[in-house]
Amino acid sequence: MTCTVHEFADSLLKGNQDAAWNIVMNEVGHDINRKDVLENLITKAMQYIGELWENDEITVADEHLATSTCEYILVRFDFYMKNIHRFHQIQPRKVMLLCLEKEQHDLGIKMVAQLFEEHGWNTRLLGPNLPLEEAVRFAEKWEPDVIGLSFSIWYHAELLTTYSKALEELPHKPAVIVGGRLLGNYDFSPYVSSRTTLFTSLSDLQEWIKQYSI
Repeated sequence: MTCTVHEFADSLLKGNQDAAWNIVMNEVGHDINRKDVLENLITKAMQYIGELWENDEITVADEHLATSTCEYILVRFDFYMKNIHRFHQIQPRKVMLLCLEKEQHDLGIKMVAQLFEEHGWNTRLLGPNLPLEEAVRFAEKWEPDVIGLSFSIWYHAELLTTYSKALEELPHKPAVIVGGRLLGNYDFSPYVSSRTTLFTSLSDLQEWIKQYSI
């Protein structure tokens, strides 16, 4: 899918929503499921764009345009998938998703929300840069079964420890999960307890959701 990933990335960088959408629909037409599109097309394209930015091959404005175009594609893809594949539970489990404070990139957590929703979960996406006290307050009120944290900046590792510990200790004892672009390359298990689960890919998360949803 490498050529397709680069073509998709090029469409995002140009802000060409129609071309990007056509690539997504072509992949779906080959019987590729939601997780595959999110993980093997969209995630890899955004990682490639990140590498271009880090190498000064594109500007900050280019990266912002690509991100906003990708957000449009994610919303449209979610709407499309919900209309062709419906999954309902009588009493759906609840998941609350957020980015740590000062973490601004939330495309990944939006993809995670789509995976949970596809398996019938009641989802609350609280977005980027959420202070811990606000996360705790919302969780105490809503009592989610699972709380998902997005973590993508290395020097926020100690902050990850603070968040996971506080959320693990909530009275209703939710499961705490963590994902982010760094987890595939580095071991952050020393920063969390055994009660917090770290995920390095959407594939692993999907298998966990399937087991947890039984």
